[in-house]
Amino acid sequence: MKMLLTGSSGFIGSYFAGKYADKYDIEKFSFLRDDFNLLNLEGFDVVLHMSAFVHQTDEVNEEEYERVNVAQTFDLAKKAKESKVGHFVFLSSIKACGEDGVFDESITCNPKDKYGKSKLKAEFELQKLTCNDFKISIVRMPLVYGYGAKANMKKLINLVNKIPVLPFGGMQNARSMVYIGNLCHVINAVIEQKKSGIFLTSDDYPLSTSRLIELIANAFGKKVYLFKVPFFETVLKILKPNLYKRLYGTLKVDNSATMQKLNIKNPYTTDDAIKFMIEGEK
Repeated sequence: MKMLLTGSSGFIGSYFAGKYADKYDIEKFSFLRDDFNLLNLEGFDVVLHMSAFVHQTDEVNEEEYERVNVAQTFDLAKKAKESKVGHFVFLSSIKACGEDGVFDESITCNPKDKYGKSKLKAEFELQKLTCNDFKISIVRMPLVYGYGAKANMKKLINLVNKIPVLPFGGMQNARSMVYIGNLCHVINAVIEQKKSGIFLTSDDYPLSTSRLIELIANAFGKKVYLFKVPFFETVLKILKPNLYKRLYGTLKVDNSATMQKLNIKNPYTTDDAIKFMIEGEK
């Protein structure tokens, strides 16, 4: 199967390209380095569109999210359809649904930030192109982790590795995440089965921040001591609301309908996946 992959230099794209190099004839395209006008999609079976603008800060203009996440996505899908590519797979985000709560495939979406709004708009624009000869698949993901994870997950890993006593004891939140291997397993199944529609990915169960820290410590072979600080949560909520949301917020993904539709199971348990995030897959 001949595939065009965008975002191949990113965290998820590079994993997918390496993991499934023997299964697909993968050609890569970069909106930053390559000329879109020269892109020829004749003869391709599927386009897997992973590239996106993900800088979730208030300083970024909404126009940049619109240009990259919406316009580029639609233009690529339109060119794919005109070139008679049969399948377009779009890597979206659970942020297209919202910021907290329990989400499934039928949820009424209410994104809160510019990134989530741009992803949802891209989904709507793509669905206008769908027809019998052009399948559109949308894969929504929560926080993705794995070996080489960056941003907040990397900060947490470094914190647990360096400091054995942390003020995050007894936290009762529940956040769904997805190991990169489980995410790509779903993407591969969608492509392999040529299934269209909206698909959700997550590991088998959500984790509290306390439990996540314990699993990271276990992967390092270390003992971590977690304790509760009076009023710490309240103070953090006032002074650092974004950090508070990441540490104490609840976001659950119910992907049971997706797994049933594809008739698959996650190949990686959360415990093993956390180890792979620290050590890499063997």
